Amino acid sequence: MKRYWLALAVGLGVTVAGVAVADNLSSAKQTDFFAPGQHRFYVWCGNTSNYSAIAYGSSAEDAQLRLYKDVKAKGHAACWPVWQGKISN
Repeated sequence: MKRYWLALAVGLGVTVAGVAVADNLSSAKQTDFFAPGQHRFYVWCGNTSNYSAIAYGSSAEDAQLRLYKDVKAKGHAACWPVWQGKISN
């Protein structure tokens, strides 16, 4: 019976630690998304090759829209930038 409680306690401890790490990682990504600076994107294109790009903005959304407008201005209306992360300075 003692082994059962020990195994349960260890399993619970591992679960709590995993949730804490996952929460920390997701909150760091959320902070990066709203932070100003350079952001990395993977640009998916329907009719041409996909590629990676870097754009500056007051947030990832701002950088994404700037990059999207730039891509459209070059005649690639079927391309959409997908955020990959913020570039650390």
